[in-house]
Amino acid sequence: MSKDKHTATIINRKVKFEYFVIAEFEAGMQLQGTEVKALRAGNAHMNDAYCSLEKGEMYLRNLHIAEYEMGTIHNHEPKRTRKLLLRKTELKKIEKRVTEKGMTVVPYKIYFNDRGFAKIEIILGQGKKTYDKRDTIKDRDSKRDLDRMKKQFG
Repeated sequence: MSKDKHTATIINRKVKFEYFVIAEFEAGMQLQGTEVKALRAGNAHMNDAYCSLEKGEMYLRNLHIAEYEMGTIHNHEPKRTRKLLLRKTELKKIEKRVTEKGMTVVPYKIYFNDRGFAKIEIILGQGKKTYDKRDTIKDRDSKRDLDRMKKQFG
């Protein structure tokens, strides 16, 4: 297989704006065949997606993977709950941190690794306050202006 088939990535851009990133974890997902094909085509979005811990296991909810257009009657349900595959030590670490005030687990990026498996990067984050978000916008704007100046004069 060529490497360009593995480059389909779906990113939730709001995450870095809404949360302070405390830790990042890579997890596998239990997917059906048509879901993998739809992900390879880039037909998914994570706007409302979130992770939940139940009975020592982590689940991904509200991830919308569009139905595979070439699928049959056995096509997948677009917003079904998907189990995330993490090590028990990672799950215990996450569970311990989530019980702290303001910590949450948010899906950030879906991609295919070198072996062709669909992976999801989840972030353990703490919600930003309004003034923190303003600081993020100000920093981003000043960086953009600085880059423009460098490009113009350098």
